[in-house]
Amino acid sequence: MDHQPKFFENLSGTGKAIGVLTSGGDAQGMNAAVRAVVRMGIYVKAKVYFVYEGYQGMVDGGDNIVEVSWESVSSILQVGGTVIGSARCKSFRTREGRLQAAYNLVQRGITNLCVIGGDGSLTGANLFREEWSGLLEELAQKGKIDEEAVKKYAYLNIVGMVGSIDNDFCGTDMTIGTDSALHRIIEVVDAIMTTAQSHQRTFVLEVMGRHCGYLALVSALACGADWVFIPEYPPEEGWEDTMCVKLSENRARKKRLNIIIVAEGAIDCHNKPITSEKVKDLVVQRLGFDTRVTILGHVQRGGTPSAFDRILASRMGVEAVLALLEATPATPACVVSLSGNQAVRLPLMECVQMTQEVQKAMDEGRFVEAVRLRGRSFENNLNTYKLLSHKRPDAELPKTNFNVAVLNVGAPAAGMNAAVRAAVRVGITEGHKMFAVIDGFEGFARGKIKEISWGDVGGWTGQGGSILGTKRTLPAKYLEKIADQMRTNNINALMVIGGFEAYLGLLELSAAREKYDEFCVPMVMVPATVSNNVPGSDFSIGADTALNTITDTCDRIKQSASGTKRRVFIIETMGGYCGYLANMGALAAGADAAYIFEEQFDIRELQANVEHLTEKMKTSIQRGLVLRNENCNENYTTDFIYQLYSEEGKGVFDCRKNVLGHMQQGGAPSPFDRNFGTKISAKAMQWISKKLKETYRKGKVFANTDDSVCLLGMRRRNLVFQPVAELKTETDFVHRIPKEQWWLKLRPLMKILAKYKTSYDVSDSGQLEHVAMHSPKEAETGAI
Repeated sequence: MDHQPKFFENLSGTGKAIGVLTSGGDAQGMNAAVRAVVRMGIYVKAKVYFVYEGYQGMVDGGDNIVEVSWESVSSILQVGGTVIGSARCKSFRTREGRLQAAYNLVQRGITNLCVIGGDGSLTGANLFREEWSGLLEELAQKGKIDEEAVKKYAYLNIVGMVGSIDNDFCGTDMTIGTDSALHRIIEVVDAIMTTAQSHQRTFVLEVMGRHCGYLALVSALACGADWVFIPEYPPEEGWEDTMCVKLSENRARKKRLNIIIVAEGAIDCHNKPITSEKVKDLVVQRLGFDTRVTILGHVQRGGTPSAFDRILASRMGVEAVLALLEATPATPACVVSLSGNQAVRLPLMECVQMTQEVQKAMDEGRFVEAVRLRGRSFENNLNTYKLLSHKRPDAELPKTNFNVAVLNVGAPAAGMNAAVRAAVRVGITEGHKMFAVIDGFEGFARGKIKEISWGDVGGWTGQGGSILGTKRTLPAKYLEKIADQMRTNNINALMVIGGFEAYLGLLELSAAREKYDEFCVPMVMVPATVSNNVPGSDFSIGADTALNTITDTCDRIKQSASGTKRRVFIIETMGGYCGYLANMGALAAGADAAYIFEEQFDIRELQANVEHLTEKMKTSIQRGLVLRNENCNENYTTDFIYQLYSEEGKGVFDCRKNVLGHMQQGGAPSPFDRNFGTKISAKAMQWISKKLKETYRKGKVFANTDDSVCLLGMRRRNLVFQPVAELKTETDFVHRIPKEQWWLKLRPLMKILAKYKTSYDVSDSGQLEHVAMHSPKEAETGAI
């Protein structure tokens, strides 16, 4: 791949016409994808058409296929469902129907289609593409179009985006709508947990997923459910006894509630359905527990899209337009998908084929194969769930005689507790004694250390903040006292969950190894901070929750202005000098500008932004949104920007300002943060076990090499352990940010979607890849 930045200015869409449709079941985030396709299409000077009501609208033609403008997609980003409608269409399955659809497209010169839907919709699109030239010839024979049109519109290009809450499409980590559906499920589970605890109840929750257990599995992981039933991994023979024993053991441990999650397509090993009612009856008959069933149904499809889905759909929409512009007659129909945090293009039919392979494997009872075909992310979720949900009897656990301490450092971040829970449980499974340190390094120095058991961390995944307590204090001034405590409690390894202070703390401890042997032990850091400013990781635990808080607030603020006169809101976000929250919040909320420290700006740029917004406000647009990172500039403060916009906008719009403050640190963790925190922490604990074995000599642990003090971070597509000493060169210590940050490449995306002229580096996008089948080895190092 060419690593020189490559810009798309030369990719003109002049003369091209793009049709966009949503098909099949709706999913939150579809509107964000539609908006991105329309605005990117118009940006590259293509004509863009809405195809209303999916394939039905394409067959019916007329007012169902309409050219759209920039303003047509204003204010749809936060709306769930799809504003252009979706329908199942029988007539498109016939050749006559497709012939009519081809005629309707040719009438408007549309030879580029962007289809947002599930595998059925995308398979239909591919068939349409393959038949296209034959359909045009038939239309010419019937005298409906002339030979000129057959030549001019000879090829149909198709790019798909997968919109499906089930996440049942192979080749992509996440489909549009999945994260939002998880939000709905987790909101319900959190609400149910409070009522169930009052009454000592068992709840059986049925979630969507007729052929795919992703939603059930991830929500079970995110809420620490006692049991989960999914189609890809049916329970073993005699599961009824095993489940009942586990539920009664949990009750005996004073656990007041049990949660069982059932995917609607759950089956046993003989391919017979396992229904939520069947599970309920079993629990009532065998155990006599007060048991309730809740079927979530279409609630999961509803509501506003999460920040993740809006950003994902916006990125995919832009990538889809680029793929259509670059397509040649030889390019196969492709689907734009997500791998790690990168947008990739994959051949559509390879993905469809693999998705069908999964179903075939399940039908034939090859369940291990079905899980493997679902991909690394799914497999890792399942393995982590199995590791954390069932405590083996003490007699079966190995005994290592190692003591491992876990502590939180820095400001609280949602998801920290999920990470602590995973660390404690995996540590116990590996045979270690686990110790919790209260109040960070300060508490460590004061001896606030206690052994923590499997049951102590039950119910922690959904709790916000830090149950262990956390402080920003660095260890340098307490080195002697911390070394004493390490010696007294015989601590053989440290796991630190936190933000930039945790990183600095590990650097200080490793520097102190020369003086104190106690610090010559394996140490690992898991990044957790809302600011997402830790070097060595693209994501930190807590940042997703903060982003959702910002997005929700922006939605409400925008709503507050509807019906009033034109209004612009200036919103200040947290993040220190790191502009991640402001930039991504702006992308998710559809802001007009985002001021960040990493991209210096001056009065001329501020002036240009105000003028740009004033022009926009003279059209049908009624609301403007400007985000400002708290430390982006010491002189251009939030008040200054508010006053500037107020003064310059006089007569056109008025202004309001809002400082979001600590609201961004609070609240229940999002499904992403629970899941990410759980999996990254489990992996870190397994690394500790490996290092302890490697460094155990003559009855003691001694580790003094750089690679025994690591940070575990998400880099592009993989989780990677990096020695903290090596990360120093990547760090801007003065401003507490990494020198290079991946999300800065998404800056132009926000500007394009807000109608600015800008350059967009497309060197990362582009090449068509193949759907990779991973080997078991790869799964170990694999993505989250």
